[in-house]
Amino acid sequence: MTSFRPGLCSVTFRTLAPRTIVRLAAECGIEGIEWAGDVHVPPGQPDFARHVRRLTEDAGLAVISYGSYIAPPSDDESAFAQVLETAQALGAPNIRIWPGSRNRDSATYSPDERAHTAALIRRMARQADDASVTLSLEYHPNSLTDDLASARRLMAEIDDPNVFLYWQPRPGLPLDEALDEFRAVGSDTSHVHVFAWNREKARYPLSEQRAYWSEVLSNAPATRWPRERFAMLEFVRDDSPEQFRADAAVFRQLLEEAKARARGAA
Repeated sequence: MTSFRPGLCSVTFRTLAPRTIVRLAAECGIEGIEWAGDVHVPPGQPDFARHVRRLTEDAGLAVISYGSYIAPPSDDESAFAQVLETAQALGAPNIRIWPGSRNRDSATYSPDERAHTAALIRRMARQADDASVTLSLEYHPNSLTDDLASARRLMAEIDDPNVFLYWQPRPGLPLDEALDEFRAVGSDTSHVHVFAWNREKARYPLSEQRAYWSEVLSNAPATRWPRERFAMLEFVRDDSPEQFRADAAVFRQLLEEAKARARGAA
């Protein structure tokens, strides 16, 4: 088992400015932020990325990752080069990308399309590695990681040590299936996204899925990931800062309990 530090995906609060997000995260005991590239730190604006880095670090928080919206094969190496430059200015040690064209099921890809996408991600991973930045694939419905078999196959097709997987359960995934899935991909995972949704994507207070996440976070498998791991809250009910404050308190308790269980099992 491995333990996690508490993090936040800034995309949770699309309408808030970076300074406000930093202040809210620090207030709630969050230790790091993944900055979204679609709204908070746009690619191609390195001076602003450096500004957000200073805001984050001056508050004692880590920049966990750059949450880019690169989606190979829709995006190529030239688009990724701009994202990589921005990530470096932001001080992000990791870049999150979307594997495959957005909102396309893995079952619709031909073998040649999969091979092309895997080769493109591998080339991006080599670019990132030259800058000492890791690459993590979103683990998400409507992508090439939308089920366990496709995710494992994609990682084998990419076959690059600088490529990792985020993990999150599909909304409504039963606990036993979530644990089995996490174990199956665990050695390739970097960070984890945490949210409280049902199958219809209705959002709930994290306290209502406390038992679920307690089991998941307490049974995180060992990984080849070389850095500190973060579990990151992503989205809250009504996009509410007040709900986030409540969820963050539960979240931190869950992480502390998971650490205690790990120490007890050692």
